[in-house]
Amino acid sequence: MKLDQPLKIFPTGMHPCSYLPGLIARNAVVDPDYEMTPHVYDYLIQNGFRRSGEQVYRPYCHTCEECVTTRIPVADFSRSKSQRRNWKLNSDLTVEINTSGFRQEYLPLYQRYLESRHESQDYEGVEKFLLADWCDIDFYEFYSEDESGNKNLIGVAVTDVVKSGLSAVYTFFDPEEGNKRGLGVYAVLWQVEYAQQQQLEFVYPGFWIKDCRKMNYKTRYQPIEGLIKGKWIALQKDA
Repeated sequence: MKLDQPLKIFPTGMHPCSYLPGLIARNAVVDPDYEMTPHVYDYLIQNGFRRSGEQVYRPYCHTCEECVTTRIPVADFSRSKSQRRNWKLNSDLTVEINTSGFRQEYLPLYQRYLESRHESQDYEGVEKFLLADWCDIDFYEFYSEDESGNKNLIGVAVTDVVKSGLSAVYTFFDPEEGNKRGLGVYAVLWQVEYAQQQQLEFVYPGFWIKDCRKMNYKTRYQPIEGLIKGKWIALQKDA
């Protein structure tokens, strides 16, 4: 791919690894002054980069290669038995697509999710964390319906839309309702289904880390590929 301007990538400082205790990590980040475009971003996603706010990065740890960028080839995807149960369980949900950015109605849901999952109350900067001016971002809103017919927002999947597919940025949901329904699983299944409908090639669900319980679930979605030593290869489901 030909770039309109040179692409500079810088290493960050060393810091404790967020996923594997006792290890030291750092990232490679794209020059923040680079004029990012959807075309360049798609190219970077296909080469193992992710986004956090405006920052585009990938792990850059010389002594460790455990963080593996993944992608699901949606045309070949097949739900497992448990995923079929999850899909059926959540068939009563309505999904709406918001392309207009972060809505303040999301904030209480985001707060409850952080408190339950991360024991955190750091709600400041959520929009800075989720948004980027140069990126096409969808907010997939998951609604349940109560006995009176009222719609209740129970989850949001924040997803970047690029030429090659959908890149999952962050999903948050009501802890009680979401855990009961397995909404995190359903959000991935829904994005795969939607990508198929839109004739997109991949869903990029994020990093797979074999020895991290919070990050090794991604191989449950089969088939799935990981970018290892510059090549996309099939990853087998963990036992």
